[in-house]
Amino acid sequence: MSNKNEIRGAGTPAGNRALDDTVGFHKLELSLSVARFPDGAQMRVEIPSVENPSAMAAVIEESDRLGVTVHRVSQGSGAMLLSEKELGEMAAMGADRGIEVSLFVGPREEFGTGGAVHASEGRSMSGHLRGLHQLRYALEDIHRALESGIRGFLVADLGLLEIVGELVAANQLPSDIVWKASAVLAPSNPVAFRMLAKLGASTINIPSDMTLMELCEVRAVAETPIDIYLEAPDSLGGMVRGHEVVETVLVAAPVYAKYGLRNARAVYPAGQHLSSDVVGNVREKVRRAAISIEWIKRSESDLVMSLAGAKGLGVPLR
Repeated sequence: MSNKNEIRGAGTPAGNRALDDTVGFHKLELSLSVARFPDGAQMRVEIPSVENPSAMAAVIEESDRLGVTVHRVSQGSGAMLLSEKELGEMAAMGADRGIEVSLFVGPREEFGTGGAVHASEGRSMSGHLRGLHQLRYALEDIHRALESGIRGFLVADLGLLEIVGELVAANQLPSDIVWKASAVLAPSNPVAFRMLAKLGASTINIPSDMTLMELCEVRAVAETPIDIYLEAPDSLGGMVRGHEVVETVLVAAPVYAKYGLRNARAVYPAGQHLSSDVVGNVREKVRRAAISIEWIKRSESDLVMSLAGAKGLGVPLR
């Protein structure tokens, strides 16, 4: 866990003292994180919105060309929109290259029949699961992908996160699954971050506009790996922070550095009608990651990046 300096001055207001007792600190100084991935590394690279086997093949080809190690690809349309053949193809590529394949659990309000989620103030419900009906389909979606060897899933519903945690504890789901808390659940404060960690999230997406101090705050309460867009899609704010990778990793390690793409066409749910956009987007994301890694080299820092297939990755099974 990160080093932290507690500052508890005399005369602290009672409300703030209560917060101190609840959270575990009052004020932090900017500090280096000493938490690490299981292999001792501080950083891994994630390419998001890798929607199908063609996109994953493009990621692998581009990463080889540019010399980028990609540790995880994630997908947003949902495992339910991939055929069993496609699930098997992505699992095979991940197993061959030591890459985690993290698939969004398919059903959610965003794709459902309800109208509230489409209202201007209802968009925050987009990743929720409506009723037991969608919860059942979500669990079936997980089992279906597991049969193809997938061992990584994005979860965007608190109820589902609690259920899968209980199923793992009861040995009804494999213990090697990586449960990735989606950006839809992104916690903006350390207490919310700690809650997701306690519910069993293996890695946690945080808001892409968090300051270095805010990163220190969430790191101080749990060692769960942080997923952060160093370039975010427009729908998540469009931040472009790839050049800030070194200081971000130093204070927040262990970090999955995610490279989205600003000013790109939205592709969820993806299909053949959007194939050129999906493939073009992921190629540029790998390029953005390569440029970000150049900034690491320029800094002459000693950041440690995981090797492909490192311990703790949800690499698919054959």
